[in-house]
Amino acid sequence: MRKEDKAKVIESISAQLEQTPNFYVTDISGLNAENTSKLRRACFEKGITLSVVKNTLMAKALEKVADEEVKKVLSSLEGPTAIMFCNPPLNAPARLIKKFNDEGLEKPVLKAAYLVESGAYLGADQLGTLCSIKSREELIADIVLMLQQAGGQKIAGILKTLEEKKAE
Repeated sequence: MRKEDKAKVIESISAQLEQTPNFYVTDISGLNAENTSKLRRACFEKGITLSVVKNTLMAKALEKVADEEVKKVLSSLEGPTAIMFCNPPLNAPARLIKKFNDEGLEKPVLKAAYLVESGAYLGADQLGTLCSIKSREELIADIVLMLQQAGGQKIAGILKTLEEKKAE
């Protein structure tokens, strides 16, 4: 690959990192054509961008990122690498990887993940943690449920107290 082509690829990856700074580093090597197609289709349906990248080019793009936490992911860039760029919900790639693993497939394998709000996750053993991360909508639903379970009296009391403090 020519130097100019490499620069274009690095710039493309950098632009993707600016647009979608949350990503998962995976290994999808060894998937047959049918399962690769199934993975790509599932990623598309979930709004996940799946890209196979050269490790050196991805490393150069990551080095341009100011966040020091993202640099921890560099150690995972060995062997065949595919990147899953994601928007919320941030646990969608983890759940997708888990679904494939639960179906008896050994791949994709999580190598690392970087989520802007919570930092870097290194190793396949972090898959369960990443699957359990709740989206903003799930957290709001949990809060509403807790408030409903607390009872209307408490909510009314809280609102009344807030109104009194506002009037002061």
